[in-house]
Order: sequence, then C-alpha cells, then structure tokens
Amino acid sequence: MEQIERADRAAFGIGRAALANSIVDGAGLRIDHSRRRGRGTALNTTGRFEPLTREGFDDGWQSIEELPPFRTDVQVEKPKKIIARNSSPDIAFDRSVNPYRGCEHGCVYCFARPTHAYMGLSPGLEFESRLFAKPDAARLLAAELAAKNYEPRTIAIGTNTDPYQPIEKDWRIMRHVLEVLEAANHPVGIVTKNAMVVRDIDILSRMAEKGLAKVAISVTTLDRKVARSMEPRASTPTKRLEAIRALSDAGIPTSVIAAPVVPGLTDHEIERILDAGAAAGAKEASYIILRLPLEVAPIFKDWLLREYPDRYRHVLSLIRSMRGGRDYDAEWGKRMKGSGPYAWQIGRRFEMAARRLGLNTEKKVLRTDLFQAPPLENEQLMLL
Repeated sequence: MEQIERADRAAFGIGRAALANSIVDGAGLRIDHSRRRGRGTALNTTGRFEPLTREGFDDGWQSIEELPPFRTDVQVEKPKKIIARNSSPDIAFDRSVNPYRGCEHGCVYCFARPTHAYMGLSPGLEFESRLFAKPDAARLLAAELAAKNYEPRTIAIGTNTDPYQPIEKDWRIMRHVLEVLEAANHPVGIVTKNAMVVRDIDILSRMAEKGLAKVAISVTTLDRKVARSMEPRASTPTKRLEAIRALSDAGIPTSVIAAPVVPGLTDHEIERILDAGAAAGAKEASYIILRLPLEVAPIFKDWLLREYPDRYRHVLSLIRSMRGGRDYDAEWGKRMKGSGPYAWQIGRRFEMAARRLGLNTEKKVLRTDLFQAPPLENEQLMLL
C-alpha cells in the first residue's frame, strides 16, 4: 500500500483558501494562485515512480505568505548521446533531438509531462519550472553525425519539449544545433509554438534553399483568452501566425498544425486555424487530437474544472467517446487521431478544409544526398 508522507509547511504548505478547492481524481491539492502565477497547472503531484506521496496541508501557523513562488530553475544535463531513436509506426521520423527537458510554456495538455517523473520530479508545476538544459547538444550531435556508420535521415526537433521555449533566449542551444546541421548539410524538421523561431531565419533560409529544412507551427486556438490560460508562456496565436508569414516569406517550407484539438473547447476552430495558417503562407497542415496519457489526465481535468466548469462533463464525454470510453488510448494509429464517430467527423472536417485551401497538395521531402559528415574531434583535416 502506498505510504503517505505529510510534508512540512515550508516545503509543501498551501493556504486555507486553496483547501476549499476540490481534489481532482486524487491528484492532490491545488497550489495557491499567488505562488503559481503565470504557470499552466495548479497541481504539483508526486511522480509515479516515487516511493512516497506528498500531500500539502495547512498546519495553522498562518505563514503561507512566506512560501516562495515557483520560479524557473535550470540545471545542466550532460547526456552521453543527443540523438534519440524511435521505431513508432505512426510517426514520420525515426530520430529526434531535444535540447531541453521540461518546458516553460506550461501547456496543461502537454503529453511530455510524464517524462519528468523519470527525474524524480512532478509532471505538474515542476515540469514547467524545474528545467534541464543540454549545453553539450551541438558537440554531441557533431560527434554522432561523424560516426562512420551514420546514415542521414531527417532529424525532428520539438517533438517532445519545445526547442524555442523562453530559456532558449539565453542558452541558445537550438541555435548551435542548427549551426552543426547546416555545416553538415543535414535535413531538419522543426515543430514549435514559439515565434522565437524567426531568430534563426538566417540559418533556416540557407538550409531551405538546399532542401534541408522545414518548420511546423502549432496553433491550438485563435482565442487569446483560451491560449493564455491553456499555454501561458507560449507565443500568442497572433505571433505564431506572424512567424508562419516570416518563415514563408523567407522561402522556408512551413506548415500549420491544429494541435491539440480539444473536443468541446477548440474543435470548432479547425477551419479558422487552417484558414489563418494558409493566409500566412503555410503550404501544409496537420492535426492531432488531445492526448491524456498518465499524469496528464488529472492535470488537464483540474485545469478544465477550474477554468471551464460548465464544459467539464461535456469535454470529458467527447474525449472518452474517441478513446474507447477511457481518457486515453495509446494504440498505434489511434493515439493521435482517436476513433469513433466524433473523431471521424473531425478528420473529415480537416480534410475538407485542407482541400479547399490547397494545403498538402505537395508534401515537402527533405534531401539527404548533400550530407557531409563533420570531421571527428581531433581529426586532421584533409589537404586540398
């Protein structure tokens, strides 16, 4: 039976007002708003691998105001390799690079949240505030590309956590990774919801001229209020559309992703999102149905009950109608698109809108034949 540890007030205390808030699916008590200002979730539940579960409570000493707010803390991670491999049959890439672990954007629906449990941290507020940067990423990447048995295929970046999250402004790890890829003529596909990607238009445009780069911008909603609440530190919808325009004008193949589609909350915007993306210059489009694996489910439910209590039952009913009656179905081929009549309807609406706008008439395939392996570290350069 799981052991419960009642932590001291200095580490996990919350105020009496917060105690009035209900517990959602046993996820734990909500953190006071003043401590989590600017964050997505209100929960900071213990990771699923931990032997102890910590439960916050007010011990009556009236010192809640002394507790510090959740501030962003970045630690250095030193992995031995930077290219992650996968063999998933329902995604279009077999390798990716993640410059960061955790994401300051704070999206309440982020499917990457459960990965923080592997670090002994909470998929809740700690996923948004206790981040890990990999400053050796560019050096490790160069070394892996230089391996004699390396075969080039498109490297995907932004498939787990966003490479252009706010801390990239100072760390510039993504910038250095792109410099390595450009020097090696290696193809790259980027997914982001941050307009900071336009900072690297100089590199990306040169790579695009050679058929080596493309960028996808995720637009969840065009409603600023919903976006601010659901993904508080990501770029506004307007800024993302401006980024699509800037990238497209620079000759970089750009696509718009309506993701995630939240049934009963944002699904009515599919056509508008594609319209706006196409008007900004996107040539391709895709969509992904909301996914609620593991710890993401209680975090999203808590947010939904807090922000849209009148839609809570309806949204969850629609989600479960597309997931075989459950919060999530991880089966290959179903986890991204869902199943059932409602999922089918969303798919047909997307296809009709994309066809009307001339999107996806051509799928950009990046080149691999230009690849030149970087020199090995300490390797003598060839004489001309």
